[in-house]
Amino acid sequence: MIRTIVKFIGYLCCYLVYPLSYLFPRTDRILAFGSYRGAFNDNSKYLFIYANEHLKKRLSVWLSPDKRTVEHVRRLGYRAYSAYSPRGIYYALRSKYWFVNAYTSDILFCLAGNATVVNLWHGVPMKAIEFGITQGDLAKRYVERKPMEVFFHPACFRRPDYMVSTTDFFDGVFSKSFRIGKRQCLHTGCPRNRMLQMPLDDVRQFVQRHEDSATQRLIESLNQYSQVFVYMPTWRDSQLDCFAYGFDFQRLNDCLRSINACMLMKPHANTVVSAATQYDRLIFIGGNVDMYCILPFTDVLVTDYSSILYDYLLMPEKRVILFHYDYDEYVKSREFIFPIQEHIAGRRVYSFAELIEAVSGGDYAVDEKERADILRMFWGDTLAKDPCKEILLLLHLS
Repeated sequence: MIRTIVKFIGYLCCYLVYPLSYLFPRTDRILAFGSYRGAFNDNSKYLFIYANEHLKKRLSVWLSPDKRTVEHVRRLGYRAYSAYSPRGIYYALRSKYWFVNAYTSDILFCLAGNATVVNLWHGVPMKAIEFGITQGDLAKRYVERKPMEVFFHPACFRRPDYMVSTTDFFDGVFSKSFRIGKRQCLHTGCPRNRMLQMPLDDVRQFVQRHEDSATQRLIESLNQYSQVFVYMPTWRDSQLDCFAYGFDFQRLNDCLRSINACMLMKPHANTVVSAATQYDRLIFIGGNVDMYCILPFTDVLVTDYSSILYDYLLMPEKRVILFHYDYDEYVKSREFIFPIQEHIAGRRVYSFAELIEAVSGGDYAVDEKERADILRMFWGDTLAKDPCKEILLLLHLS
C-alpha cells in the first residue's frame, strides 16, 4: 500500500510538471534518445550511435534513469545523463526530437510537451498492439480505459508524431494502433536490423567498440559449439514464466550436449523468470541485454508468437523452430493482425517432446519461398535502405 501511495504521488507530480514542459523553446540541434527500462538497446541505440557518427553539427544525447546505463554510454565516448539530473532535464526540455523505442517514458514522459516524438518501435508486429487490442489484460487500458490503468500509463496515450514502418500494410496497423495518420509513418525499416545484414567481421568490430566485456565474452564462448540455438519467446499478458511452463530443463540440456550445442535463453524484457540457471548448455541472458549484436552468431531461432521471427529471417541460411505449445490458450488473450499460419516460416512443434525431437534431429530448415514471401510482405523496399540514414533524411536532420 505504501509503495502504491508513493507511486501515485510521483505520477501526480509528473502530471503537474507536464504542462510546464510546453514553455521551453526547443531546437533541432539537440536530439534526445532513450529506451525502455533505462537500457541502452534496441532501435534507439543503433540510431543514436549512427547520429553521433554522422551528424557532427547536432548534439545527440542519451537519457536514462539507470546509472549503469549512463556510465556505459559515457565510456563509449558519447554524451549521456541521468534523466532525473539537472543536465538530463535540460536536454530533455531543449531537444526538439525525441527518439524512443516505445513511449515517452523511455526518457521521462512529463518533459515531452512540444517535443517531436519519433517512435522507433520494436519491429513489425505479429499481434494486435496498443489501441488495436480488443481483448485480454491490456484491453483494460486501451478499450475499457480503467482509471488506474490510464493514470499510471500516461505515456501510452501520448500519440507519436512519427512512427517507423516498413510497408503500406503496416502503415495501416500502426495508424490504428497509435491513432495517427498514415502520412506520419516513415518507410525506413528498423535501425537495429543493420546488425543482421552486416558481414560478421563488421559485427565483431561493432561489438568490440560498443558492447561490454560480458557480451564480448559470451560471443567468443559460442565458438566452442557446433550449433547455437536461441530461445526468444514473446511476452504473455499474464506475465507467465514461459521458461518454466512445460520445460524439462535437464532433458533439454542433455539433448543439447549430445549434439555439442547450446541454447541462449532470452526472455522478453517484461517476462518474469524463475527458472534455475545451473545448466552447462542453457545460457540465461538478462532481460535488458541487447540481442541484436549476438543473433548473427546463432544458428537456430526457437520462438513462439514473437515478431523476432521476421527479423531473424533477414539473415540467409538461418533456421527456425516455432514452439506453439499453448496456441489455443494464447489466442484467447491476444489477437493476431493476420492469419498466423499463413505468415510464418520454420519447423512447427506443439509440445516439449516435439521440440526435443526437432533439436536432436536437425530438421528445421526454412522453406525459401516462405522466407521470400515474408520478406516481401513485412519489409518491402526498406531492405534496400539504410534505416538510420533514411530516418534522419526524412526528418531533414542530415
